Amino acid sequence: MINTDMAAYYAKRATTYEEIYQRPERQDELLTLQVRVQELMEGHDVLELACGTGFWTEQIAATAKSVLATDINPEMIALAEAKRLPAGKATFALQDINTFETDRKFSACFLGFWWSHVGRQDQVRFIAQLREKLGKDILLVMIDNGYVEEQSTPIARTDAEGNTYQFRTLPNGERYEVMKNFPTDSGLRKKLSPITRELRILRLEYYWLLSCRIK
Repeated sequence: MINTDMAAYYAKRATTYEEIYQRPERQDELLTLQVRVQELMEGHDVLELACGTGFWTEQIAATAKSVLATDINPEMIALAEAKRLPAGKATFALQDINTFETDRKFSACFLGFWWSHVGRQDQVRFIAQLREKLGKDILLVMIDNGYVEEQSTPIARTDAEGNTYQFRTLPNGERYEVMKNFPTDSGLRKKLSPITRELRILRLEYYWLLSCRIK
């Protein structure tokens, strides 16, 4: 039986999740991204959505004025809180990315490896939600995976909206179907240009980084 509960999948992957950042062939690109994230987040009050284990929270906190990191899974939050972050820089909250509420003011929002899980039909609505809750002109930075033949998990199916899915198996044998989209630069620009400005994309082999301001 294949499970489609993505929150449950990531909760069960929490303790082994950062193994993906240890692959030798990706180290140069990860260093490039870490430097770029620190440059972009410098001096900002940052809201990080779906922070996971806090790998990118650590990079953000290095230069940001402050960061509030949120995730739906307590297992992920516990790992993120255990990291040695600059004193007073980072706080954590258990929040669903689709229903989050905040009364704090932020100048930037960071999404690490989440855009690929947003359905193509829901992406404009998702950005509109960020604008409604965080205000226009906020800096949005996203990092996600590129698809690399013979290295990425194969695409199992594509739905009527063009969303792609992968089958993933946990060490205990449980199988999950996970939505994982791999947009092209032109696809990102077509979707986001009408609702953002100052859109820039850094395309690497294994990853991409996008920065923009929400109109």
